[in-house]
Amino acid sequence: MRVGLTLYGSLDERSGGFRYDRQLVAGLRRAGDTVEVVELPWRDYARGLLDNGSRALRQRLDVDVDVMLQDELAHPSLVLTNRQLPYPIVSVVHHLRASEPRPLRSLYRAVERRYLATVDGVVCNSTTTESVVTDLGVARGSTVVAPPAGDQFDPDIDPQRIDARAHEGPLTLVFVGNIERRKGLDTLVEGLAAADAEAELTVVGRAVDEGYATSVRAKVRDAGLDDRVRFTGRLPDDELAAVLESSHVLAVASRYEGFGIVYLEGMSFGLPAIASRAGGASDVVTDGETGVLVAPDDSAAVAGAIEALAGDRDRLAAMGRAARRRYEAHPDWDETTARVRGLLAEVAGEAVVA
Repeated sequence: MRVGLTLYGSLDERSGGFRYDRQLVAGLRRAGDTVEVVELPWRDYARGLLDNGSRALRQRLDVDVDVMLQDELAHPSLVLTNRQLPYPIVSVVHHLRASEPRPLRSLYRAVERRYLATVDGVVCNSTTTESVVTDLGVARGSTVVAPPAGDQFDPDIDPQRIDARAHEGPLTLVFVGNIERRKGLDTLVEGLAAADAEAELTVVGRAVDEGYATSVRAKVRDAGLDDRVRFTGRLPDDELAAVLESSHVLAVASRYEGFGIVYLEGMSFGLPAIASRAGGASDVVTDGETGVLVAPDDSAAVAGAIEALAGDRDRLAAMGRAARRRYEAHPDWDETTARVRGLLAEVAGEAVVA
């Protein structure tokens, strides 16, 4: 097949959604498809909506493909433009903007509903994301759930190492992600401050919202946690792997995650997760088995999870082993690509060549 991929920004960006898109492109090419990537300039929401009147954008998207994949993140620029395009379209939804607790949510929901009405199929990264898009009117028969593999590191971690680490030192938590309100780092810091336990936190990621990052650092300072919370910024993969390997728990108490590939990446190191109930994390995190699910903004639940894991190291070890088994059972990128290719072929009206 001749496949296109339209997205905001560069395919080389490091966040989970871009990594998913990059792996999908590589998998399609390995399977024999040609893939043309159309990189659109980053837009704020209002400027993206104005793109729909742009003749230059329309011409930029006039490419010769059998089917076009679109990263749903770029939907503001495509919501009306799609009706003018000459090929079938499949949207890749990591999570909808309307799923996040934010101002103008009803506006985003209306725009995303209209955008999804212009596409012929939807790739969803989780069953939760599939439920959200079908609630907005997408027929379930035109969707496929194709989760990310989470095998960025794929370390060689055996059960004996997981057991030994669980009984070492104070409980070490690691947060990995952009520092922005949706990721819930403030809730995590508040939970750490309230927990009656010896515990430390390493924060790995860049500040994409400087005002929010400043407020989180103030919480750390005001709670007297300067000696227990370390901010590293973004790390190269080898340094991030070293941090994950030496930690006990992956803690990202997001206000919403469409999937949360970081939870799987932590599980590859045998780390149970403190994760959000809001969104798709429950596809991989089983409460009480491979981690602890907490409601958004529930710092008391975070504190309780920290106390429980710090106080029962045998349970921590058992959850770490279960997390690693869950990672090992998860679909790999070849299976994910095969699911997507099946939908693309159906939409394009072609048979997939094995």
